[in-house]
Amino acid sequence: MKKILLLSLILFGCSNEMNSNEEPIAEKIAANLNTPWSINQHEDTFYISERVGTIAKINVGKVAHENVQLSNDLSHASEAGLLGFVLKKDFANSHEAFAYYTYEQNGESLNRVVTIKMENGAWHETTIHLDAIPTGNIHHGGRLEIGPDGLLYVTIGDAGNPDNAQNATSLNGKNLRMKEDGSFEIFSTGHRNPQGLAWDRDGTLYEAEHGQSANDEINRIEQGKNYGYPIIQGKETHEGLETPIITSGDNETWAPSGITFHKGKLYVATLRGEAVKVMNLSLGIVERSITGFGRVRDVYSDGESLYFITNNTDGRGTPNSDDDVLYRLNE
Repeated sequence: MKKILLLSLILFGCSNEMNSNEEPIAEKIAANLNTPWSINQHEDTFYISERVGTIAKINVGKVAHENVQLSNDLSHASEAGLLGFVLKKDFANSHEAFAYYTYEQNGESLNRVVTIKMENGAWHETTIHLDAIPTGNIHHGGRLEIGPDGLLYVTIGDAGNPDNAQNATSLNGKNLRMKEDGSFEIFSTGHRNPQGLAWDRDGTLYEAEHGQSANDEINRIEQGKNYGYPIIQGKETHEGLETPIITSGDNETWAPSGITFHKGKLYVATLRGEAVKVMNLSLGIVERSITGFGRVRDVYSDGESLYFITNNTDGRGTPNSDDDVLYRLNE
């Protein structure tokens, strides 16, 4: 019977969506966050970037919104602001983190990757590693993660221009790998708006990105590969281009953002989908959806519990009185 069920899932692409009565209980850890974007944790304290230019420091449920002093004003373009944020491995001593933000210069929106340092309850920019990345009103990318190799990985969107993704002279529509000194290499190409990066236990890199019209993607990323946008989308194939391992299909939009591995499964935060999607990569399916919280921007696992943040205050959601919220999922 199990073999028949498994075969049916593979043949028909069914996802075993969990209904609200079966969902695990989510515990509210902190409320009234201000358009949060990226979850980090050091010991018992969470540090979460907020698009308005603050870091939410959360300890024992208490929230302090710490200002970030940047060398340029944040852009007010759609989807812009203080986005990617990851604590450095030596944060306990250095009090430093990498950050990705969109700023305004001469009426133009640009992205940059910097180091920021926490001192006396505030953060300030100390080093610019990568600057003047062109961007538009949308599709900034912005996810930062430190890989198993100790290097910084950066996702950059196509800036609303699909041709950028295949343009070898443009950083837009690419995933980068960067050293502390700011030197970098283009790790993969052919992306639209990548916003999620995570490595499995074997060190394999996975990525989530927004499709053009539905067809959101989960990709297995290999160095030097081209992931096809805008030449192919969804499950289309083309010689020399990589097809996603999972997509939302032609008729459903997830708008995936942060991703993480938790107890062997890939958990994906979705904005338009208003869910945390739990994915079985070996079968290539969405096993279930955890819903009821609105737009979800990022997910984080400490190995024991899964945490996620809502994004109902980003201008596209319907916020409750205590949004946005950091939740702990008890599973």
